Amino acid sequence: MSGHSKWSTIKRKKGAADAKRGKIFSRLAKEISMAAKDGGGDADMNPKLRTILLKAKAANMPADNIDRAVKKGTGELPGVVYEEFVYEGYAPGGVAVIVEVTTDNKNRTASEVRSIFSKNGGNLAGPNAVSFMFNRCGHFLISREKGSEDELMEIALEAGAEDFKAHPEYFEIITPIEAYEGVAQALEARQIQPDSSELAFLPENTVPITEASVATQVNRLIDALDDIEDVQNVHSNADIDGSLTEG
Repeated sequence: MSGHSKWSTIKRKKGAADAKRGKIFSRLAKEISMAAKDGGGDADMNPKLRTILLKAKAANMPADNIDRAVKKGTGELPGVVYEEFVYEGYAPGGVAVIVEVTTDNKNRTASEVRSIFSKNGGNLAGPNAVSFMFNRCGHFLISREKGSEDELMEIALEAGAEDFKAHPEYFEIITPIEAYEGVAQALEARQIQPDSSELAFLPENTVPITEASVATQVNRLIDALDDIEDVQNVHSNADIDGSLTEG
C-alpha cells in the first residue's frame, strides 16, 4: 500500500500489537527458515538471511527462536517444508491487492485467501493481474520523533536510498532492493528503529478512498487477509483518507 495508508494502518493496529506478537514471530521464523534453506545458515554469506535477521532483531524476536528457525531451514532440526506464493486480486472500490504467503499446504492457503476475498466484497484474480501496477522495493517508515529530517535523509541517501519523503507524522524511505540491507544497517548503526521495514510492493499510482463505507470494506478485507496464518504481507494501492480511520 502507499506510505500514507501504511502509516494509517500502523496507527490503527498499534493497540493490538502485543496480541499479535506471536504471529509476528511465526512469520519471521518462516522467512528465516526459507532464507536459510535457499542460501545457507551463515548470515555473513547469505544477504537475504542477513536482511531478515535485521527485521527479527527490530521486532525483538528472541535469539532462541531465531536460532531454531535457521536450523530448521538448514535441516539441522526437523521442520515442515515451506513454499512461497503471491496471490493477486481486487478489494472493493477497485483497489488492487497483492498477498504474499509462505505455506506448507498450498491448497489450504489458496482456499482461505479465495474465501476471504469472496466474503469481503473482493475477488481473487490470476497471476500478473495487478502486479504490473506495483514496484518491488525496500520501504521504511520512521516516526518524526526518532530523528531530524536532515539526519535521516543523510543516513538514507548515503546508504543507497533512491527517495526520501517527509510527511507530517513520519518519514518515508524508498530503496532499490539491493540497497535495502545497507539502509537497514545504517539505521541500526545509529540506533534508529523504523516503525515499518520491509521489501514491499509499492503502487505506481494509488486509488483514493474517500467514502467511509468503502474504507471500512477495504480495511476489513485487508485485515482478514492479514489474519490468515500463512500470510506474510498484504499490499494494496488504496489511499484511504486518514479521517475515515481515526478512532
